[in-house]
Amino acid sequence: MDKAVIEFNEYRTRMNERILANDNLVIRRLFNLDTNTYTSGALSVKVKELMGLVASMVLRCDDCIKYHLGKCKDEGVTTEEIFEVFAVANIVGGTIVIPHLRRAVEYWEALQAG
Repeated sequence: MDKAVIEFNEYRTRMNERILANDNLVIRRLFNLDTNTYTSGALSVKVKELMGLVASMVLRCDDCIKYHLGKCKDEGVTTEEIFEVFAVANIVGGTIVIPHLRRAVEYWEALQAG
């Protein structure tokens, strides 16, 4: 697996464990709500992850973009589908999203190399 992907996943896991170890009720509930939002329901997990990716790009959160790209890969999203999502995110978010698009493409390629 690509070094960038490994480092991101290890950092995210390590920090989430530290955060949750403090046992703050509100933070634990927020994490739980986030996890449950992306489970299958009327919409598939794949569709929800694609939506999460668009929102993350528009909100310009590189960590969230990486997370959703990883989940999209897990859900079998194709590169063609990813680029359509990138197009939607850039139309909705405007040209300020382009730097995040560059990093998203780089991370997607790292995931594909994995």
